[in-house]
Amino acid sequence: MPPKSDLENMPAVTGVLTPAQCRQTADSIAALQYSSGEIPWSDGGHTDPWDHVECAMALSAAGLIDEARAAFDWSRAQQRPDGSWPMQFRRGVAEDANSDSNFCAYIATGVWHHVLVTGGRRFAESMWPTVRDAVDFVLGLQTATGEIHWATTPSGPVAEALLTGCSSIYHSLRCALALADFLDDPQPEWEVSVGRLGHAIVAHPDSFTEKPHHSMDWYYPVLSGAVRGPNATARIESRWNEFVVDGLGIRCVDDRPWVTGAETCELVIALDSIGERKAAAEQFAAMQHLRENDGSYWTGLVFSDGKRWPVERTTWTGAAVILAADALSDSTPGSGIFRGSHLPRGLEGDYDCECVTR
Repeated sequence: MPPKSDLENMPAVTGVLTPAQCRQTADSIAALQYSSGEIPWSDGGHTDPWDHVECAMALSAAGLIDEARAAFDWSRAQQRPDGSWPMQFRRGVAEDANSDSNFCAYIATGVWHHVLVTGGRRFAESMWPTVRDAVDFVLGLQTATGEIHWATTPSGPVAEALLTGCSSIYHSLRCALALADFLDDPQPEWEVSVGRLGHAIVAHPDSFTEKPHHSMDWYYPVLSGAVRGPNATARIESRWNEFVVDGLGIRCVDDRPWVTGAETCELVIALDSIGERKAAAEQFAAMQHLRENDGSYWTGLVFSDGKRWPVERTTWTGAAVILAADALSDSTPGSGIFRGSHLPRGLEGDYDCECVTR
């Protein structure tokens, strides 16, 4: 067990997750990190740029700063000249050379979170070119109506926008603007783009390919901060009974008997962001059946037959647990990053008010 002094500011949730258990989960992530800094999904699994950054954020929150910075160094080293990353790696070798816009944007969230946790200006300066180039790449995929194409291939952009991905991008762009402000390097074009994307999410849901069966399309517009106030509460309430399974967490897909830990923890963070802390804490407690003795977490459970599926313990599920615990406990200076109260919102219009209906 780490020294008591190392656990003082560790994310923890009373009666559910102790500081030592949180550190154990962080250690289970770090144990799978390669010497290059790369963090795969699972033991022997592949790596994607989004989940790699999510794991780096969890390491930051848990005080494993050297490991987190090694992860960010890997991201910087793997970035392509156009600002993108391949969609999938295995031990540093690209397995899918296509690019996912959300995967590429998430580096901004990770870097800003690390800056909030550590106050590291030198780190911010070293990662700024990486973030700037990534954001410029992503915004090159934005359409005239504000949404952002989800992927590029050798043939060009995939002419399809996804609500979950664009919601995550919206939050990442706000983090990028916060980093720009921190470094006194204004990006007015980004401010316009953030406003246009927020407008598309709030006012034009028909701009996105519908994936209504997936829980992420339900809560991500709230998690990202695009949908706020009474509309956010109404959105969560509207499909609560379709996705939430009492005592187990939430379904990944509404018509399947399968609850997943990472999605449950993301809902926890979304609930926390709109002030629903009691419900958030209940869902955090509910998903703990996925915890293993070494602090790692199984991806999900098929509750109709009690079987783990897929049969893997994923680093990004453990990462989501740590970030949710931090949101609930306010343990680190980065705990409120998804509440977004101090993040820039770009140039907004009349669409962005709490009276807009969905």
